Amino acid sequence: MTQPLAIVVYEKLLPGSQLANRLRDTNYRVVVISAANTLIESAKKEKPMLVLADLISTRADICNLIGQLRKHEETCHIPVIAFAPEDDATLPRAAEAAGATLVVSETAILNHLAQFLERALRVE
Repeated sequence: MTQPLAIVVYEKLLPGSQLANRLRDTNYRVVVISAANTLIESAKKEKPMLVLADLISTRADICNLIGQLRKHEETCHIPVIAFAPEDDATLPRAAEAAGATLVVSETAILNHLAQFLERALRVE
């Protein structure tokens, strides 16, 4: 059986690398993207089962990229789990408005990854 693929977008080492490692531990193949502006092309090429994105970026507007992902026919179906620090209320709202499937805190993503994966991948 082929392992599902997840794209993880992050600049900060923590929690990004921890998240990628936890996904690998749950038998996901992981493509890490540190240059967020390559997300759309990577998603088109790699065809991931889901995208996990750190909303904090010094080089790209991640919420805008989530919106772009939603606009492309080849990528609009991909669930996106976005995460941000607990003390930031603005970015989560912007990510939801852009079309993120689920927006959670950095701490929660690491502690409840299995539940978030199940929720994001649920077919309705």
